[in-house]
Amino acid sequence: MTTPAIKHAYRRILGLSAYYHDSAAALISDGRIVAAAQEERFSRRKSDEGFPAQAVAFCLRQAGLRPSDIDAVVFYDKPIIKFTRMLETFLSVAPKGVGVFARSLPSWLTEKLNLRGTLRSELGPEFDRAEILFTEHHQAHAASAFYPSPYEEAAILTVDGAGEWATTVIGSGRGAELKLHKEIRFPHSLGLLYSAFTAYCGFRINSGEYKLMGLAPYGEPRYEKAIRDHLIQIRDDGSFRLNMDYFGFLTGLTMDNSRFRALLGGPPRDPEAPMEERFLHIARSIQVVTEDIMVRLARHARDVTGLTRLCMAGGVALNCVANGQILREKIFESIWIQPASGDAGGALGAALQIWHQGMGKDRKPVGPDSMQGSLLGPEFTQSEIEAALRKYNAVWEVLEEQALVERTAGLLEGGSVIGWVQGRMEFGPRALGNRSILGDARSRAMQSVMNLKVKFRESFRPFAPIVKHDRVQDYFDLEGESPYMLIVAPVKESMRLTVEEEVQGLDRLKQARSLIPAVTHVDFSARIQTVRPDSNPLLFRLLNEFERRTGCATLVNTSFNVRGEPIVCSPDDAYRCFVNTQMDYLVIGNCILERTRQPTASVERPVAPQRD
Repeated sequence: MTTPAIKHAYRRILGLSAYYHDSAAALISDGRIVAAAQEERFSRRKSDEGFPAQAVAFCLRQAGLRPSDIDAVVFYDKPIIKFTRMLETFLSVAPKGVGVFARSLPSWLTEKLNLRGTLRSELGPEFDRAEILFTEHHQAHAASAFYPSPYEEAAILTVDGAGEWATTVIGSGRGAELKLHKEIRFPHSLGLLYSAFTAYCGFRINSGEYKLMGLAPYGEPRYEKAIRDHLIQIRDDGSFRLNMDYFGFLTGLTMDNSRFRALLGGPPRDPEAPMEERFLHIARSIQVVTEDIMVRLARHARDVTGLTRLCMAGGVALNCVANGQILREKIFESIWIQPASGDAGGALGAALQIWHQGMGKDRKPVGPDSMQGSLLGPEFTQSEIEAALRKYNAVWEVLEEQALVERTAGLLEGGSVIGWVQGRMEFGPRALGNRSILGDARSRAMQSVMNLKVKFRESFRPFAPIVKHDRVQDYFDLEGESPYMLIVAPVKESMRLTVEEEVQGLDRLKQARSLIPAVTHVDFSARIQTVRPDSNPLLFRLLNEFERRTGCATLVNTSFNVRGEPIVCSPDDAYRCFVNTQMDYLVIGNCILERTRQPTASVERPVAPQRD
């Protein structure tokens, strides 16, 4: 893998990901991350794969720049190499797969293969001064993992569905230098294997994998042996090969095939069908296999590089259960995971790759990292917030900051569910306290209320805790911190309650398992976010006030959205979502709104435009 030759010195670099899923834009200026956002947050189309025009416009506004100020635009993929892979794959299985190839060919011959021309057209003549560059997909992932990390040197592990050819890469970073040492190539892909099971269990590929991960603890690994015997060969070093006789993604429109379905005991689950017990065991089985592979890959990365710290990115790095397992195995002294590990983060990595590797610019790592809490999206002034609320004839009260914190903590103590919109929006798939829904972690009813009445999502889905960084070990068996909600750790024994072991399957959901039941999953685990006063001062103050009132330093934190919609971005998004759920209060900027006092007519959500 090579970095493109750099002809000029670039100060302002715009990174882009697009045309597959989770398109995004990211802007760096003199090596500093200025802004980054996914297009879905503006278009309101979940996992939007289209050109990120609105995200680009935001990045420029945030930096106070015009298009003519941008020196280089970098795309996170090399389309000619990817097309070569697609063509070689088709020829290797032909005449099978001719239908899939025929369907995908028009988009390649029009917009994807001549991507430089497509990008010029999408960007418009205002960007004509900018040079257009390309990085390889896993280079971008690796750069997004290492360069913002707090480490001077580290091993790098990137795992996803597929880039051009690579699906898994082990690399290393030292200073500004990044090297990729080993790779596993398409079609052998842990990401695609996990996605095949995601689809089989009735969830959407590229957005439902975390549902499969959340479902897994309800089952037993009854299909693990079948997976290992028939679907994947796993070596000691974590490398693997899929048995393509059981998969359909090379030759058809489905990830699996009839042999896959026969192995797992029947047809896939319809997305809206009840959850049969069989799928609980299937979810657990693939999760166990995934964790095993990730731990082996991490050990091999340590052996290959000899380094004591690890950076991770790629879609599989969002599997926070596997991440927690790597951490507990103590393979590395510490781990840093890119909060936008999926394709959206590739936009940022592409820009950083050109700055450091392409231009040879020095790198000075900072603590805790250079992602600024991943709070890199838009923010709105108090006047902008109030102007948006007036459009809906909303009823609100304005409080100064300390009073706002005290009122909110009191409402949370009383059992209210709070929509919380403050500061800059998060970059990546997790709400980290600025576009969040908050609740009392001590409440036995909170998990059910939030899932069914607020989020409108599957009842089995767990919620995550936010906890003060200096109190995390009072609640969880976690060494260090987890600022981006990317590590799952056990709830401490001292916090646990006794449960009836005879209860199995989804019925386990009804059991309170700890003194913080709203954030304790059925296997006594939690996906933790630690909060520091320097990374999110207002959220930390809220946790402090809640602890002062209750003695509890943790709250429920889930993303401010409902099932099928992206996380809210603007005050308009937040108000519409708020009044169409059974959330109790909305706290946005210095405004606090009670839902029962709002106009009775519901506010229609805008219909996201559909792309051909």
